[in-house]
Amino acid sequence: MGVVNTTPDSFSDGGKYLDPDVAIEAALSMLRAGADIIDVGGESTRPGSLSVTIEDELERAIPVIKGVHHHARDAVISIDTRRRRVAEAALSAGAQIINDVSGFRDDPELVDLAREASVGLVVMHMLGRPKTMQQEIRYNHFPGDIYEFFVERVRALEGSGIAPERIVIDPGIGFGKTFDQNLFLINRLNVFSDLGKHILLGPSRKAFLGKVLDEPAAERRDVGTLAAITAGIVRGASIVRVHDVPPAVQACRVADAILRERVAP
Repeated sequence: MGVVNTTPDSFSDGGKYLDPDVAIEAALSMLRAGADIIDVGGESTRPGSLSVTIEDELERAIPVIKGVHHHARDAVISIDTRRRRVAEAALSAGAQIINDVSGFRDDPELVDLAREASVGLVVMHMLGRPKTMQQEIRYNHFPGDIYEFFVERVRALEGSGIAPERIVIDPGIGFGKTFDQNLFLINRLNVFSDLGKHILLGPSRKAFLGKVLDEPAAERRDVGTLAAITAGIVRGASIVRVHDVPPAVQACRVADAILRERVAP
């Protein structure tokens, strides 16, 4: 999954894709490099970020989705949003997946839309809100609280009529987790496997990598990202969300080949 943030304030690529033409070409380049999904977002959810208006989110994201769909009809596109109006416009423009960092809790009507449109859902775990999620990180039991969150969310979504096979879970690396908890989640990703859902992992360029690498610049954490996604694939990730697609595609292919390897008798 290649990331295209059409925002001025995302932690890594903020401002880079404000021009729709630049964003569209970046997405097409990711597809040519081997990305399976393009994830377009019009609202930053980095730690400390504030909500934007629906109008701003629509103005940023929808032209990009339309453009990508126009040039690559078979492209799988996800919209990173918490709002039904934005998701509805995105689906009309060509998106097929709704990726909600709130785990489909913020806007109940978003669940209705997902059911009506029969689209894919990415259900992410986030502790608190983007503005404050890294300020008060408290769990009764880690990662048990996250596991129970997914149990509840899956039960609620399937109970609302969402087809089980359309639900993907994302533990939310960096969304209300400490440095150690992020590392723990990647290394223990397989604890979520018995939920029977595909797992998405999104560690790309995040602050915990900066701490490991002693690298303050997010755009210089791509090699560290490759190590994190490879570890995640080994632990059961089905989808990895990245900013730099070409090397990530290579890492995924090698990890998949190793995992498929069997010694002949």
